[in-house]
Amino acid sequence: MVAKRRNEYISLSDALKEFVNENKLEKGMDKIDVRNAWQNLMGNGVNNYTTQIQLKRDTLYVSLSSSVLRQELSYGKDKIIKMINEELGKELVKSIVLR
Repeated sequence: MVAKRRNEYISLSDALKEFVNENKLEKGMDKIDVRNAWQNLMGNGVNNYTTQIQLKRDTLYVSLSSSVLRQELSYGKDKIIKMINEELGKELVKSIVLR
């Protein structure tokens, strides 16, 4: 990576976005953001039974230790997808697989 010198000022936010883009880190950041969105939106009741959260391409895989909760959440998959995408501010998740 070659350091760039600039005469103009750049905000820290813009500098970090540029760093993420130049180093192709966006997919990794998206995975972290989705995990955080799930935890924020679902609350402690669901998080206590969530054992793993993975984003692969546009599918969110969520492992749950409760079959009853898994069944209950399966009825609201579309709503969950919408809520997560709104939380992220972009259409990142297109489907959810509950395991």
